[in-house]
Amino acid sequence: MKKYKIGWLPGDGVGVDVLDASKIILDKLNLDAEYIHGDIGWEFWCKEGDALPKRTLDLLSNCDAALFGAITSKPVKDAENELVPELRGKGLIYRSPIVRMRQLFDLYNCMRPCKAYAGNPLNYKEDIDMVIFRENTEDLYSGVEFHPVPEELKDLLTKLSPNFKHFSSLSADEFAISCKVNTKKGSEKIIRAGFEFARKHNRKKVTIVHKANVVRAADGLFLEKAKEIAKEYPEIIYDEANVDAMTMWLIKNPYNYDVLIAPNLYGDIISDLAAQLVGGLGFACSGNIGDKLGVFEPSHGSAPKYAGQYKVNPIATFLSVKMMLDYLGETEKAAVLEKAVAKVIAEGKIRTYDMGGNSSTLDLANAVAEYI
Repeated sequence: MKKYKIGWLPGDGVGVDVLDASKIILDKLNLDAEYIHGDIGWEFWCKEGDALPKRTLDLLSNCDAALFGAITSKPVKDAENELVPELRGKGLIYRSPIVRMRQLFDLYNCMRPCKAYAGNPLNYKEDIDMVIFRENTEDLYSGVEFHPVPEELKDLLTKLSPNFKHFSSLSADEFAISCKVNTKKGSEKIIRAGFEFARKHNRKKVTIVHKANVVRAADGLFLEKAKEIAKEYPEIIYDEANVDAMTMWLIKNPYNYDVLIAPNLYGDIISDLAAQLVGGLGFACSGNIGDKLGVFEPSHGSAPKYAGQYKVNPIATFLSVKMMLDYLGETEKAAVLEKAVAKVIAEGKIRTYDMGGNSSTLDLANAVAEYI
């Protein structure tokens, strides 16, 4: 049996706490793995001017999968001020290392299951079970942005687009441009990933989330590719919805939805909304999956005020571990872990503060481990 190499990326804040809790789970599962620590996050930005050092990239290139905690991000001015003195004034720009990681390793599939577990007092409704596929490398998160806007770009856009003339009289620092870039290849990969998942797991319906009635070029390309691919899966019901309407319908009737596929920004929005339907970000797991690497993480942030207190809910991370195990082909261990998590939630004896209890992060880990 293969011994796995798992990248271990605690990151910032409570990322350390929830990964410590996850190690208790993984040890109890007896996963044959080497856990290799990787440096990532705000600390390394401040010390080195790089939140994702090359040594971490090299590490990930040789891993079977990685588990990631959380990162802290701060405004540009704060970032500049917190650099070590010798790096200040060099024009370094802080950029989210997880976004950069997704692009460098082409982790195009951000998969976010949203499932309500019986007994969770935070459930909006029982029996919700949907999976969101969010394109992870393009769209408004592509990183193609300008402020101030270069004169040559301003002149070109004035010539090419009648709609841009409304902005042409503004000076370079009076406006900013963030480019929404969707490609046929990127759209096809995430759409096909969603449909393949639906077929493999007998999901009945796929809904494409878009805003092509207004964002005609970029979202129009995404929608047309979806229509084309849907024809290859005649057994699956094909549906479409505007992202603004989607936020309403998810609240009104979440049972109408099964698999949702969306460009990057819309997928980010609806996955957080869907997470709240099943208890909030403490239950929101996710996987950043490419053809050669999967990086799994809870969807919550680093919550610096709770760092080191072992206070936050680790269930999102445990469910991310479950996703990682499925990705590695360890489906039996994944099933055992999910059943253990579900049992602890249903019993309601061990609950962190967000669930109305006073148990610690490690208390919850030990409770889950008892059922493994």
